Amino acid sequence: MSQPLGEAPGKVTREEFRRWAEAQPRGRYERVNGVPVAMAPERIAHLRAKAAIWLALRQAIAATSLPCEALPDGATVEIDDETDYEPDATVTCGPRINDGDIAAPNPVIVVEVMSPSTRSIDAGGKLLDYFRVPSIQHSLLVRTDRAVVIHHRRTGAGIETRLIGSGSIELDPPGISIALADVFAWRQPTA
Repeated sequence: MSQPLGEAPGKVTREEFRRWAEAQPRGRYERVNGVPVAMAPERIAHLRAKAAIWLALRQAIAATSLPCEALPDGATVEIDDETDYEPDATVTCGPRINDGDIAAPNPVIVVEVMSPSTRSIDAGGKLLDYFRVPSIQHSLLVRTDRAVVIHHRRTGAGIETRLIGSGSIELDPPGISIALADVFAWRQPTA
């Protein structure tokens, strides 16, 4: 697979994709149905929201003795042999992941901060794909424009969806809770 830098290859395997993506001078990519897809540049609100939800998840885990870890964006969630996503935050549980690994082996919670350009993708095909991964119990879609989190939770019968605009989000499993005030604290002006 010899491609000039910046030119996306056609359909590739996971290993070919990782080699190609590492050779790119900038930008981030996901692999959908075997094809690299560039991720759009992020607005400051998006970055602030990603940092806040990662920190809220990290602090909630730290307050417990759960064998879980909150990872910021960049950790890969492998959907199947042809699709790899990079959620904006991931909680994985089980043995500690090796420092050299790329993928989260046992994702339990995935978070996507919605932007105008990706809203339909995040709430559509990507959401369906996440729940194809048996370990994923929760998908959180963060709306930065409305200070709302759309919480999708696996149940025995399917997927339950709740819109949460205040209070906290109970994430069981693994057994943590995060306050919406913490997730959207970045929206408050600082003195």
